[in-house]
Amino acid sequence: MAYKTKTWNEKMNNGKPWKVVVTDKPFADIPEGVSMLVATPGIVADYIRNIPPGNTESLQQLRTDLAAEYNAEKCCPITSGIFLRIVAEAAWEDLKAGKPIDEITPFWRMIDSKSPTAKKLTFGTDFVKELRKKEGLNW
Repeated sequence: MAYKTKTWNEKMNNGKPWKVVVTDKPFADIPEGVSMLVATPGIVADYIRNIPPGNTESLQQLRTDLAAEYNAEKCCPITSGIFLRIVAEAAWEDLKAGKPIDEITPFWRMIDSKSPTAKKLTFGTDFVKELRKKEGLNW
């Protein structure tokens, strides 16, 4: 039986709920016994959609803000980075499917062309550079 690879939009809308867990051992930059939010791609997309044009936000700030919003001490560094990429790739899919640029999630407000996430994007960094430049952001 052949396995069908999910589209980025299928990954984006996977239906899994967010959760807060208590770490049972140190995890990345999070000590043992800390409440940690495991968000969803949709939560990350909503956060990005609230970044005003011409502004940028860091992944660290996203993690801090989401942890506070969901009553957790920290936000998972691994899944938040993965979800950021899913948001960007899903937005690219939407754009390629004909959705207008002003209706896709403006992921370039969180990803600069030199970030580790940008280097993983299937569509490269030129698009990110172009949109960041249009908004007066560093590229």
